[in-house]
Amino acid sequence: MRRWLALAALVVVLDQASKAWITAAFRLNENLAVAPFFDLVWVYNVGAAFSFLAGASGWQRWFFIALALGISLWIVAMLRQHAADRLLATSLALILGGAVGNVIDRVSHGAVVDFLDFHYAGYHFPAFNLADSAISLGVALMLWHSLRAGRAAP
Repeated sequence: MRRWLALAALVVVLDQASKAWITAAFRLNENLAVAPFFDLVWVYNVGAAFSFLAGASGWQRWFFIALALGISLWIVAMLRQHAADRLLATSLALILGGAVGNVIDRVSHGAVVDFLDFHYAGYHFPAFNLADSAISLGVALMLWHSLRAGRAAP
């Protein structure tokens, strides 16, 4: 169990360090082209993924904090049950670390700090951060685990 909580903590530390760097090195909405398809930009997201509910009147901040904390407690319980299953536990730890990283932002900034901006031919994928990447990777690993478990079933 400690190993998985340490992985989640590592995600939180890397996520918060990257966000501290971007907020210190950039002005809000400042953009730096790194490659023809990738920019660094400091933006706030008051909504969820893809700015879902970003236009709400402010209640969404507390809703997303409560939701993430509830899911985090559930993930810790799942980690206890599945600590021996390396793939599932890795996926859960990545999701946990990402959720906690974004909760820290919502509590301290009122919104999530995003800064990774991928684009092509004028289309910009919504900006995201390391916590979002950890959550996405965790979900992908969880799906892979489910597919593998489905094949193993008689």
